[in-house]
Amino acid sequence: MLIDVSLALISDWATTLSLIFGGCCSTALTLEQITSSNPNSGSLITFAQFLGVTIHGLPKFVVFKPWPRLRPRRIAILPYLVQVALFYVVSLLNNAAFAYRIPMAVHIIFRSGGLVVNMVLGWLLRGRRYSLAQIASVLLVTAGVVLTTVSASKPKPGKAGQLTAATTSDHTMAYATGIGILTLALVLSGFLGMVQERTHAAYARNISSEDSTDGSAQPPAWQESMFYIHLLSMPMFYFLRDDLVSQFTTLNASPTTQLVIPSPSQVITAFTHDSNYTSKYLSTSPIGYPTPWSLPSGYIPLILNTLTQIICVAGVHRLTSRVSSLTVTLVLVVRKAVSLLISILLFGSRGPEQEKRTMMWTGAALVLTGTVLYSIASRTPVERRDKKDKKD
Repeated sequence: MLIDVSLALISDWATTLSLIFGGCCSTALTLEQITSSNPNSGSLITFAQFLGVTIHGLPKFVVFKPWPRLRPRRIAILPYLVQVALFYVVSLLNNAAFAYRIPMAVHIIFRSGGLVVNMVLGWLLRGRRYSLAQIASVLLVTAGVVLTTVSASKPKPGKAGQLTAATTSDHTMAYATGIGILTLALVLSGFLGMVQERTHAAYARNISSEDSTDGSAQPPAWQESMFYIHLLSMPMFYFLRDDLVSQFTTLNASPTTQLVIPSPSQVITAFTHDSNYTSKYLSTSPIGYPTPWSLPSGYIPLILNTLTQIICVAGVHRLTSRVSSLTVTLVLVVRKAVSLLISILLFGSRGPEQEKRTMMWTGAALVLTGTVLYSIASRTPVERRDKKDKKD
């Protein structure tokens, strides 16, 4: 019995970590492939991700008896609408920042600065107090984010090895705009976290229930939240229809690639006959050889990014439902470090110059160290005492 429980626990953790590291790291990789060739495709990327998650969740939340309808919700629609507005804007801003010459490495590290925003909002809006260790850890994270941001603030020299004043000025303005967009996304993401925390506290009893009112099995609460946040965001893309059409047109103009997908009958034939017979059969059969599909090459990373985003989101929410927020923070920090390593190793030539990488790696190390120290310092009962004082 004990061995079975241990194996089940190991299998559950292996599945969760595989979803996170496999899905999220692959998402970062495919995202960099898209934005390196189409940096202005932020709206299209966001639309594809939201559409993919929505379609993936439909079978779980649509009941067909006695007529097609959505399952009863655990959480009222109004709290979802607030989350939808914030999540939609944050997602658009994060993807739009690539159009302003923000390298993927800087993008990853800068978004790790959400710890700073969460602390400031907690202090200003909720009156939370933090220990000196927590404050020092956040300052360490801040220093790392600033160092990383500065490391890519100057453009790379051109083929002649020189930079003109106009080139430097244009790059600086674009880069500053991109950093401003990421900063706004961080602040709004902090507000989103506070709204989600309050919502889960207000509907804790409903969230803990695993069955719907009609007695049928109901998906976990985290799947409901993920589904409705993406589903209710879809109508908002109507206001971006011109941008989406333009970005689709640009993607369609990318060089075509040939995809050869055999039909099921051809696969069966290949596995049930010897190679000579198979070759003869395919050449004389009306089915013929697999017909190659012509597809603009830009769609391939977009499709892969959408699929891996579904896996990534599912893995993060699965982890959140199983462990404490401290463990979630540590796992996601390690995941971002792995994504950063992959980005620099595979796309380093598109990032900052070699002499600037020291600054970027130092900044990444500071962010990682500060986040881990903050997580350890959060074990102290400072915030718990604040909550108790407020109740009294």
